[in-house]
Amino acid sequence: MSDAIPAATLILMRDRADAAPEILMVERAATLAFAGGALVFPGGRIDPADRALADGHDLPADEAAARIAAIRETIEEVGIAVGLHPAPADLSGRPTLAALLGAATLDLAALIPFARWRPDHALARIFDTRFYLACLPANAPPPEPDGAETVRAFWTTAQAALDDADAGRATLIYPTRRTLERLARFGNFADAAVDAARYPVRTITPFVDHRPDGPWLCIPQDCGYPVTAEPLAAAARG
Repeated sequence: MSDAIPAATLILMRDRADAAPEILMVERAATLAFAGGALVFPGGRIDPADRALADGHDLPADEAAARIAAIRETIEEVGIAVGLHPAPADLSGRPTLAALLGAATLDLAALIPFARWRPDHALARIFDTRFYLACLPANAPPPEPDGAETVRAFWTTAQAALDDADAGRATLIYPTRRTLERLARFGNFADAAVDAARYPVRTITPFVDHRPDGPWLCIPQDCGYPVTAEPLAAAARG
């Protein structure tokens, strides 16, 4: 396998009475080299500053840094802080995570490990991405896209996002589509957390299976995903 860029992403959920939970998604700017124009969860690469802030936590250094990166990227991309106590009163100026920690502490337990995807294909950039679940904090502000990497930030159900992609109204890269299919089965955040505990995280690397009707892009069948294969020609890989 080629080298991969360590990254982290946050699946932020909010429960609704008598309705499917909503998930925060962002639309990436069409000009970006990776997943330009696609709907994804807030996130990005793990920076050296994230690793520096990981010192002193009980988690392994790589795990702590990934959770910190997911928190930081969500602040930067949509202006919502997760895992900070007390919650910041104002994020309108997009303060850095380091600045916020002058008046708050990190609660990395607010993020629940959900998955880890590490593709192996011929594209220029490969990301080794850890996915985390988190529940929307009380009194969180509406999401606001940063206008640079993210041009839209909105709440939607997993099924609605899949329907938009099937109708040609949205683009989903392969890991995002498989994740939304998994999330669409949950009635609330607690159900998602239980499912996350049921399937210990291991790195998922999609592979090509050559079938009589052509090549399919597949993942292992024992990782908790209801759909584990898609025709390669239909798969968006970033």
